[in-house]
Amino acid sequence: MILNNKYLLFALIIFTYACKNKATTTMQNSLTENPFFEKSILPFNAPDFKKIRDSDFKPAIEEGMKQQQAEIQKIADNAAEPTFENTFVELEKSGQLLNRVNGVFNLLSGANTNPTLQKLQDEMAPKLAANQDAIFLNTKLFERVKNIYTKREKLNLTPESKRLVEYYEQKFELSGAALSDNDKEKLKQLNKEEAGLSSKFTNMLLGASKGAALILDNKTQLAGLSSGEQDAASEYAKAKKLDGKWLIAIKNTTQQPLLHSLSSREIREKLFNASWTRAERDDTNDTRKVIAQIALIRAKKAALLNFKNYAEWKLKDQMAQTPDAVEKFMNQLVPAATGKASVEAEDIQKVINAQKDAFKLGPWDWDFYAEQVRKAKYDLDENEIKPYFEINKVLQKGVFYAANLLYGLTFKERHDLPVYQPDVRVFDVIDKDGSQIGLFYCDYFKRDNKSGGAWMDNMVVQSKLLGTKPVIYNVCNFTKPAPGQPALISYDDAKTMFHEFGHALHGFFANQQYPSISGANTARDFVEFPSQFNENWALEPKVFANYAVHYKTGAVMPQVLVNKIKKAATFNQGYALTEALAAADLDLQWHKLSANQPLQDVDQFEIASLHKTKLDLATVPPRYRSSYFLHIWSNGYAAGYYAYAWTEMLDHDAFSWFQEHGGLTRENGQRFRDMILSKGNTEDYGKMFRDFRGHNPDIRPMLMSRGLINK
Repeated sequence: MILNNKYLLFALIIFTYACKNKATTTMQNSLTENPFFEKSILPFNAPDFKKIRDSDFKPAIEEGMKQQQAEIQKIADNAAEPTFENTFVELEKSGQLLNRVNGVFNLLSGANTNPTLQKLQDEMAPKLAANQDAIFLNTKLFERVKNIYTKREKLNLTPESKRLVEYYEQKFELSGAALSDNDKEKLKQLNKEEAGLSSKFTNMLLGASKGAALILDNKTQLAGLSSGEQDAASEYAKAKKLDGKWLIAIKNTTQQPLLHSLSSREIREKLFNASWTRAERDDTNDTRKVIAQIALIRAKKAALLNFKNYAEWKLKDQMAQTPDAVEKFMNQLVPAATGKASVEAEDIQKVINAQKDAFKLGPWDWDFYAEQVRKAKYDLDENEIKPYFEINKVLQKGVFYAANLLYGLTFKERHDLPVYQPDVRVFDVIDKDGSQIGLFYCDYFKRDNKSGGAWMDNMVVQSKLLGTKPVIYNVCNFTKPAPGQPALISYDDAKTMFHEFGHALHGFFANQQYPSISGANTARDFVEFPSQFNENWALEPKVFANYAVHYKTGAVMPQVLVNKIKKAATFNQGYALTEALAAADLDLQWHKLSANQPLQDVDQFEIASLHKTKLDLATVPPRYRSSYFLHIWSNGYAAGYYAYAWTEMLDHDAFSWFQEHGGLTRENGQRFRDMILSKGNTEDYGKMFRDFRGHNPDIRPMLMSRGLINK
């Protein structure tokens, strides 16, 4: 047991001198036993999950902040003339204990949380925000940074070192380092409040999603689902002590995967409404008041920093740079997307009208009847292709195979490293020359204690300065099969695996001196570029034929079925893009609020925002509603959800270069690795893209890929 300071003081007063020594020794021993206080001795400093206890996090985080503040103050108080080495290099070396513990805490609090970690997350969020403020609002430290920044052109700096100087100077400026002392105190308070509310939102949403799971009493209500999906719903109910019932978990998006298949319109509507209202039930997990407060706090922060709104502030260091640039980009997409979605809705309504009991298309009907349209137009049935996508085959024969063909990587699963949950798998990542470049952890199945969606992050970041190589994880939320059943996923799920591994490649190919600008530590509207680009290989013939094999027979998917998938590639793209743009629009509108506007009514704001930008299609709801938009209220995508569409533009334009130069070859892969994946944040993003593609990003390949304009 770890003794806190209050308990130790009590011990000093009550007990004898001998007991005092014993208590002190116990505390010191406990700290020594904390696995975070020293680098892990496992390969690549991977966390030793066998040794990590929930009780280790708080003392490690607190000590990590304490150590970092001492390191920062030492830099700031250095009486020597500021140099790159005694300022920027030392900044990069600081906070290693805090980085170690945060790398694991961030993973577990998202992928395998519990009440203890949730409580600690709420407690630590404001303290961690204050820790950041203590760095980036440190006047003496900023003076040193500014000193070197102003003369950077005259110094003999490497291009990466110069980029680091510019990175830090902008970060200090945007963090408020130039504010008066009085305004700095105001900003600190706002940062503290925002961090606390964001953490609260995360935990409320997890509870809301868990509580919104749809309970069904009769197996007939699951008509249309496969036997495996029905068994999974039964197992989920049993795990919740709901024997004799079936339970459908709510995924993070508005539309739910099983809406594709459920035959009962009544059940579809119930499932949709469970998703739609998950965080709007006037209970303890209703998030609306919290997000309205977060939006107002962010607007106040922006005003304090002399920006019109939060979006203007947040986009300053992004590739797009301004809200106007984002809106101009989105305006090129909205008419084409909504126009195509309207045509798609008409096609679906025709199918409904041709049936016995016709009704007006509702959002809960779209996926079910879109499947019928797809079958009619392309003779493609999701249930027909799903047996060809067994998750392990997709991973090893698809995702890993493509990485081998493009970059020469190989992967070896290992079972000697401890994991945080039995479903997690670990692989050595071996480069083309036989050297190991990192470790890859994957955690693919949904759990009640896991946040929704899919993501990648580092537990250990690559850095030549620190002598570290990447330890990276991918987390997804695919339905876990019942015992003895194969883990079959949809083609969209397969693309998600390619997507998240694209992020992982960005981290594995990092080749930077400094951790702050290493790997995927890039702008939001650039970081999704490598991941979305990697999706292109999911349907590349050589790769697809290697992994799309029937889980029972081992037979490769027949070419006639492959052709159907390809023909249907542009199907439903009006819907898909419109729901994404609606979410991006909500994000941008929330963050264009000014500080003098009142606390918003979330429901009214959402309706008005979508109406203003003509994205309020009754049958095409936003991919995320405000009340469960985890990306923007807690996961760092505030004023940045447009990045998915923006980087899709980069992705398709870059892929068109591959198509023009021979497609999937090792030579082309190496070029992409050298010019994009290995660069981190060491160059201007526009220049990086232009150097690879030969021109500024062109939106036409994206529009053609989605079938919104003719090729």
